[in-house]
Amino acid sequence: MAKKRDRRLAPGSNRSKEIVEPSTEQEQLDDSASSDRRLIIIFVIFFIVSPAISALVYRIIYSPPPIPMDSFVFQGGLVKADVNYQEILTENSKASENTSRRHFTNPTLAYITPWNSKGYELAKRFNSKFTHLSPVWYDLKSQGTSLILEGRHNADIGWISELRRSGDALVLPRVVLEAFPAEFLTKKKQRNKVINLMVTECKDMGYDGIVLESWSRWAAYGILHDPTMRNLALQFIKQLGHALHSESSAKNDKRLQLVYVIGPPHSEKLQKHDFGLEDLQSLSNAVDGFSLMTYDFSSPQNPGPNAPLKWIRFTLQLLLGTTGNSAQSLAHKIFLGINFYGNDFVVAGGMGGGAIIGRDYLSLLEKHKPVLQWEKNSAEHLFFYSDDNNIKHAVFYPSLLSISMRLKEARAWGCGISVWEIGQGLDYFYDLL
Repeated sequence: MAKKRDRRLAPGSNRSKEIVEPSTEQEQLDDSASSDRRLIIIFVIFFIVSPAISALVYRIIYSPPPIPMDSFVFQGGLVKADVNYQEILTENSKASENTSRRHFTNPTLAYITPWNSKGYELAKRFNSKFTHLSPVWYDLKSQGTSLILEGRHNADIGWISELRRSGDALVLPRVVLEAFPAEFLTKKKQRNKVINLMVTECKDMGYDGIVLESWSRWAAYGILHDPTMRNLALQFIKQLGHALHSESSAKNDKRLQLVYVIGPPHSEKLQKHDFGLEDLQSLSNAVDGFSLMTYDFSSPQNPGPNAPLKWIRFTLQLLLGTTGNSAQSLAHKIFLGINFYGNDFVVAGGMGGGAIIGRDYLSLLEKHKPVLQWEKNSAEHLFFYSDDNNIKHAVFYPSLLSISMRLKEARAWGCGISVWEIGQGLDYFYDLL
């Protein structure tokens, strides 16, 4: 900040000099006024404009979304922090009559598991809410010296036919690569075989592509720490994507799609085995979408929220970089993970607990009649209860407000969402989608 000039006369100075050089006095006055103006501008920026901008950003991110006129949960005032257990028990099975109206218009992928059959029914009921449906059916395994694709016995062709008749959602079964990576990544003939198995299965069964999960398996095998193997892994994904793109879907004659599953980082900085911005850019032409697993933040060993909103935002920043980064243009390919399951953790008197689904959650509400708390830092609801052995538990389960805020985060980034998994949620969750 500029200082005002000292206008005192120097000792022994001649006063007539001030009269002879009036411009010097005027300059000093101008400088003083300019400095005052700068101070005023700085004050306005830091104490008025800056807080106003911060408040506006906060309102954009955290304010309730516009109320859809045909949304049961918004019309009923159910999307709120001060929800009570009785309200959830009474309203959770209700939804708007218009099940085809999409409120979240970005790409939406839903997982369905064979061990949770409710998901199959919900996929049909809310078909129009989804752009991609991924039944968890397949595993690619090593069998001796051979590689086999297991899971066709899980495939439900009748269910797929019903989906085709009632909506436009693409069906991309999930395939988990459990085969030893060294057995096929380093051998061209084996790589080609693996790719051929998956492409052929799509053609034979009439799928629209696949959702591939392999990165976490490769990290567990330790191959992603080796630059050569890591590069081979990326090349394999590219080759698979291009092979799928060269074939067309029986449903709409469009090319088969590849959605790739990626995990969040496990530290504040990306490690060698983490999937990062450079990987995203490298695969962007071969992969149609990236299913980002932004859940499972906590565990029985470290109880806490399922997916803190700040952590989700941090994960997206690590993956996509800061505003203006070229990777920002790839945000539309991210399916931001949203959990429809919760966790019941032991927090006193021992250690334990684990995942719970909707019916478990409702049973706990009915039995314990708890007071639900809204945790601002994580943007999640939770409650505490003591079991029959007087052991204290903490239950974190999604709520209308927590899901709504994550949808808003996805919109802010321009991302889609992926739901794990729809058979685990409550019916009125789908009114938000």
